Amino acid sequence: MVLFRDLIKTLIPMQYEIPAFDQARVLVVGDLMLDRYWSGCTSRVSPEAPVPVVHVNDIEERPGGAGNVALNITALGAECTLLGVVGNDEAAERLRQLLEQSGVAFELLEDEDSQTITKLRVLSQHQQLLRLDFEQTDTSKGRQPLVNKLKALLPAHDVVVFSDYGKGTLADIDDMIHACKLAGKPILVDPKGIDYERYRRATIITPNTSEFHAVVGHCRTDEELDRKASQLADDLDIQAILVTRGERGMSLVAAGREALHIPTEAKEVFDVTGAGDTVIATLACAMAAGCVLDYAVRLSNVAAGVTVAKLGSATVTVAELKLALHAQRGGHGILDEDTLLHMVDEARDNGETIVMTNGCFDILHAGHVHYLNQAASLGDRLIVAVNIDETVRALKGEDRPVNNLESRMTVLAGLASVDWVVPFTEETPERLICAVKPDLLVKGGDNDPDKVPGAKCVRDNGGEVLALDYIHGRSTTNIIRQIREDE
Repeated sequence: MVLFRDLIKTLIPMQYEIPAFDQARVLVVGDLMLDRYWSGCTSRVSPEAPVPVVHVNDIEERPGGAGNVALNITALGAECTLLGVVGNDEAAERLRQLLEQSGVAFELLEDEDSQTITKLRVLSQHQQLLRLDFEQTDTSKGRQPLVNKLKALLPAHDVVVFSDYGKGTLADIDDMIHACKLAGKPILVDPKGIDYERYRRATIITPNTSEFHAVVGHCRTDEELDRKASQLADDLDIQAILVTRGERGMSLVAAGREALHIPTEAKEVFDVTGAGDTVIATLACAMAAGCVLDYAVRLSNVAAGVTVAKLGSATVTVAELKLALHAQRGGHGILDEDTLLHMVDEARDNGETIVMTNGCFDILHAGHVHYLNQAASLGDRLIVAVNIDETVRALKGEDRPVNNLESRMTVLAGLASVDWVVPFTEETPERLICAVKPDLLVKGGDNDPDKVPGAKCVRDNGGEVLALDYIHGRSTTNIIRQIREDE
């Protein structure tokens, strides 16, 4: 089975590949916050003042600031440790509870003179009406205990992320960067303010457009942005600058290479809150998992497109990232089973009808094409499950298949009628069919619908099993026989 999974990886194009996030270890250091969301309906204006009255019926709490970066990292399956400063208060205790529930390891240093930063947002009908900030921090205080704790944590991590919200946690970031450089760890910084000298010798910084313009001046063209980013990187001895540009996507400027401009992947923008956290979290995970920088940035761009379609600070899962990557090619192609099941769920959410068939499809011929066209016409999505080479040999003989699994799946995926192609390892696709639960299960006309593997599962789920037209004389076996007679 291990060899089979390795084979499937070779069938899925690079843009579908998900790095080994579960092997990544990321340390996040920065300003911690507790985000609170109070939501409810509004049906009247207050008699006390011209403001809406919100009847709160839902309360949500989640880690914010550097905590949201950590949530994004663990959502991708990577190992994360969060290092920061909190007060000795109820909000700090709630933060600890939320982080523990989310699987984030943490080292929170208490500062008796500070208050844990809390942001309370009041929402109605998915619109933010008001935000209340509670904070009391001493930005002049040194953070040597934090630097010491960072040094102790460095050996157990692959990449370090500094999430700077200008609240004082990273007052000694220059000492922290120096420690990371000595330990040979890549350093990613989400910057704040206009004093970028503080981030000297970082590996990558990720300002958004307004933050970048505040430092270098307004850039009217991509060429001007490239030039100013390159100069800034040279001045600060930074290897690369990734500018997140909202609806214009991202721009990566790195030493010794041409700038990379990537258009946005967002199809719908619902809320940009936390998108920068998703970008730097995905970038860090991908780098820690061994991705080259270009691909790590492209993954981050796709992840940002997913998160802005959600309300509030949100995370992106591996399943969502797979779906988004697959959608880049119009939703067609070769899938593994897990990705297929997520694609089917998304299609059903969109009200689409799922049709499924299976077979060896050794030498694709006119009969196959006619049959698959018929199947596709019955619904919105056609799934073709394909026997692996071993089961083809068991069914057809030791001289089959003529074409191996990779070739057969590649040809099927190229047909306009076929949406998704997936292999199955068992003698029959019954287990896979029962997992997919298609609305329609179809086979060629020479099959008895009552004896088709998986038929019972489909019918029990309210679906149908159909036998389609069979074109007599059109078969792979006949084609092979004819070739041998002609030799």
